[in-house]
Amino acid sequence: QIFRRNVLSLSSGIEDIGIIKWDLALCLLLVWVICFFCIWKGVKSTGKVVYITATFPFIMLLVLLIRGVTLPGAAEGIKFYLYPDISRLADPQVWIDAGTQIFFSYAICLGAMTSLGSYNKYKYNCYDCLLLGCLNSGTSFVSGFAIFSVLGFMAQEQGVNIADVAESGPGLAFIAYPKAVSMMPLPTFWAILFFIMLLLLGLDSQFVEVEGQITSLVDLHPSFLRKGYRREIFIAIVCFLSYLLGLTMVTEGGMYVFQLFDYYAASGVCLLWVAFFECIAVAWVYGADNIYDAIEDMIGYRPGPWMKWSWIVITPVLCVGCFIFSLAKYKPLTYNKVYTYPDWAIGLGWVLALSSMICIPMVMVIRIIQSDGSLIERIKAVAAPKEVNRWSKETESGTPFCPNGTSNGGLIKPTHIIVETMM
Repeated sequence: QIFRRNVLSLSSGIEDIGIIKWDLALCLLLVWVICFFCIWKGVKSTGKVVYITATFPFIMLLVLLIRGVTLPGAAEGIKFYLYPDISRLADPQVWIDAGTQIFFSYAICLGAMTSLGSYNKYKYNCYDCLLLGCLNSGTSFVSGFAIFSVLGFMAQEQGVNIADVAESGPGLAFIAYPKAVSMMPLPTFWAILFFIMLLLLGLDSQFVEVEGQITSLVDLHPSFLRKGYRREIFIAIVCFLSYLLGLTMVTEGGMYVFQLFDYYAASGVCLLWVAFFECIAVAWVYGADNIYDAIEDMIGYRPGPWMKWSWIVITPVLCVGCFIFSLAKYKPLTYNKVYTYPDWAIGLGWVLALSSMICIPMVMVIRIIQSDGSLIERIKAVAAPKEVNRWSKETESGTPFCPNGTSNGGLIKPTHIIVETMM
C-alpha cells in the first residue's frame, strides 16, 4: 500500500491521469542527466562507465545471494524455484512468454547490440557473443536463487504459500522483495544494497539502448551529425524528448501508462515482427551466402551451415508461428487483474505497437513506388542488394562513414552498409 499510495499516489485508472509527481519527475530528470553525460562522448566514455554499472551489480547480487540462502525458509523458496509445474509446459502461452523473455534478455532486434557491435574492428572474431550469452543466462539463473530464497523466508514468516507472496513485473521489485527484506535483520542495509543494484542495472540498460539509437542515426547521417558538437546536441535533444515522454509515467496515473507502453509498444509481438523481416532482409535480400563470404573474409574460415539455415528457414518460421499464436491468444490489457483498460486506451496501445511494426513494410512500399519499370521489375530491384561486401573494398584511409580516415572510436560499419544496400 505504501508503494501504491505514497510513492505512486495511484489514481483510479488511466482516465484519471492526475498531476505530475514532482519527486518522481526530479528522479527521472536526474537519471536522464546521468545518461547524457555518460554517453555524450561516445562508446569510449560509455565503456568506462559500464565498468562500474555492469560489475557492481554482480557484487551486490552475490552479497544478496549469500544472505538469502542463509535465511530460514530459504530452502523451500529455492525448491519452489527449481521444481516448476511441469504441466504448464503443455500451455503454449508459456512458450510464447519464454520466447519473449529471451528477446528482451538478449536485446534481440532492439538494435543496441548491432550498433555497438559495429564499433568492432573488421577482423574481430565474434565468439565473445557466445560468452556474453552464457553469462547472461547464468546471471538470470543465479538471480533466481537470490530472489526466491528471500521469498521463501517471507512465506515462512507469514505462514503462507510461496506462490502467494511471489509477484511479477514491478510488483516483485518494489513490493514483494522489499517487503521480504523488511523482515530481515538490518532491513535498511539490505534494502539499500538491493535498490542500488536495481538503479545500476537500469542505468546500464538505458545507456546501451540510447547509445544504440544514437549510433544508428548518426551513422546514417554522418556528414551532418558529426560536425562540431552536433552529435552532443543531438544526444541532448533525444534525452530531453525521452524525459518529456517519461513524464506521462510519473503522474498519478503513470503506472497505467507504463503498463500500456510495456504491453503494446514493447511487446514480444513487435519484436517477432522485426525479427522476421530482419531474417528476410539479411538471409534472402542481401543473401546468406554473401554474409558467409563476409564472415570468412573477417575471421578466416567459413562457419558451419546451421547458422545459415537458421537465418533462412528456422527463425522466420518460428517468428511467424509465434506471431500468429500471440495474436490468436491476445487478451486486452488489465492492471493487477482487476482494472480493465477502456477501449480508447486499448486502441492507443495498438497504435503504439503499429508505430514500430509498420515502418518496415512502409519503407518497402515507398522504395517500390520510387523505382522504375513494371511492378515485378520494381520488386526485383528493391529485393536485390545494390553492392555486396562494399566495406571490404574500402581502404583504411577512407571508409564510407569516415572518408578522411579519422575513425573517432571506430566507424567501419559493415552492418550499416548491409542496410544501405537494401535501401
